[in-house]
Amino acid sequence: MYQEDYKRWLEADLEDADLHPELARIEGNEEEIKERFAVALKFGTAGLRGVLGAGTNRMNIYVVRQATQGLANWVKTQGGTQTVAISYDSRLKSDIFAKNAAGVLAANGIKVRIYDALMPVPALSFATRYYNCNAGVMVTASHNPAKYNGYKAYGPDGCQMTDDAAAIVYEEIQKTDVLTGAKYMSFAQGVEEGWIRFVGDDCKKALYDAIESRQVRPSLCRTAGLKLVYSPLNGSGLVPVTQVLKDIGITDITIVPDQEYPNGYFTTCSYPNPEIFEALEQGLNLAKETGADLMLATDPDADRVGIAMKCPDGSYELVSGNEVGVLLLDYICAGRIEKGTMPEKAVAVKSIVSTPLADAVAEHYGVELRSVLTGFKWIGDQIAQLEEAGEVDRFIFGFEESYGYLAGPYVRDKDAVIGSMLICEMAAYYRSIGSSLKQRMEEIYAQYGRYLNKVDSFEFPGLSGMDKMAGIMQGLRDKPLEDIAGYKVASVTDYTKPEETGLPSANVLIYKLENNETVIVRPSGTEPKIKIYYTTLGKDLAEAQAEKDKLAEAMKSVMA
Repeated sequence: MYQEDYKRWLEADLEDADLHPELARIEGNEEEIKERFAVALKFGTAGLRGVLGAGTNRMNIYVVRQATQGLANWVKTQGGTQTVAISYDSRLKSDIFAKNAAGVLAANGIKVRIYDALMPVPALSFATRYYNCNAGVMVTASHNPAKYNGYKAYGPDGCQMTDDAAAIVYEEIQKTDVLTGAKYMSFAQGVEEGWIRFVGDDCKKALYDAIESRQVRPSLCRTAGLKLVYSPLNGSGLVPVTQVLKDIGITDITIVPDQEYPNGYFTTCSYPNPEIFEALEQGLNLAKETGADLMLATDPDADRVGIAMKCPDGSYELVSGNEVGVLLLDYICAGRIEKGTMPEKAVAVKSIVSTPLADAVAEHYGVELRSVLTGFKWIGDQIAQLEEAGEVDRFIFGFEESYGYLAGPYVRDKDAVIGSMLICEMAAYYRSIGSSLKQRMEEIYAQYGRYLNKVDSFEFPGLSGMDKMAGIMQGLRDKPLEDIAGYKVASVTDYTKPEETGLPSANVLIYKLENNETVIVRPSGTEPKIKIYYTTLGKDLAEAQAEKDKLAEAMKSVMA
């Protein structure tokens, strides 16, 4: 079957000039053909994600059009404004895919609001809500390597699409022939006929206003003298992040030169992910040169932000997503109580794989901390529930350990723009009182205990990778672990059992050990890898690290 599909693509008059040479090059190569055509990219709640190239198992204009036709078929059943918002980042072909998606929607009689230049995930979520759209599309592969691109679909609430809606869209996609099934008009025709309009300046200004209104100590940054090094990692963060920082009074910003402007090849770091050292290396070197108080980097679609903080001895330390989440939660709570802006019965939200240290901090300030499944849409869902009850102001902060933060209900996905603003404000505040982020983090550990949170990933590439992952997870359920590294397993929580967790079903296992440490096993929803999250405790960092190493060694054989 895949050979027939390959032949059909090879003989077709393809609009994208890059596809035909690739198809010609793999002629006669069974493995390469199978890899591109034996399966199709699956559309789920995170949309599509795959390697750029020719075939049904690749990201190209035909797979994008097919997905958009599926989305259009669903939108047409939804009533409402019959409008879809679109944004895109700096990845290779992101703008082309965005315009192709707009052309399919227009041909289906659906109005489009598209940004006139690359803008990040939070801007897409905001525009979807601002224009009362039925759906939103963000063309990005987040922080994957340069050879990837993707297509995230959003519901009318600005949250990533629900399981039910995604299932309907996927069904419609499967009914649509990938090469010829999508209705399509050119982007230019869509603009001329009035189906496609650009996002207005009013919407952009409203986004910036919404973000800046969440300052904890307004006007503090104007006089604090914070010195910042920033890297947009060649992505979409440059304009919105620098705009907001300048608006709140942070003007001493040095941009990492090689990572300043959009560049989908990400030539300075093969993996543009602010969670990893290589992506922050150039920024760190520049911070050392300039003596900056803080270095921060946002990923290509600017929904995650990573930082390095200056320590009292002049060195720089990378800060984990868990630590930034805890620092922000602590700062927002203390600051809002001090300023009298803390709502009654305040609510914060974190994912189940994020640090339990946040629970201790929230309890200290009398804040209700809710734990939800991994994926920011579940944090968005909590905001929606508060909104429905007329209590949306109770939401003060949400975070995931994977460097995603949100402090306000104006969007329903993680937002590196507000993350950057609050991190800078927090650093400026501690600087202004003769302290630092490092000092505050150490005070938190002294108060609540030395928690260490680490994540290990095990990759399972190739077509058989998903089967191996499924086999490992099934094995852990069939034959439960009784101990890990000599510590007795006190309890196992299996998140495929909603009746036990009170949350929707998810492929996650949490092992609580007799010494209060935890091991969490979870397959990634977007990449062929199993992630293991460790939370260990010690009297100091070295002891907590030694505990983690012990547990990790024991889990290696489980993943083999």
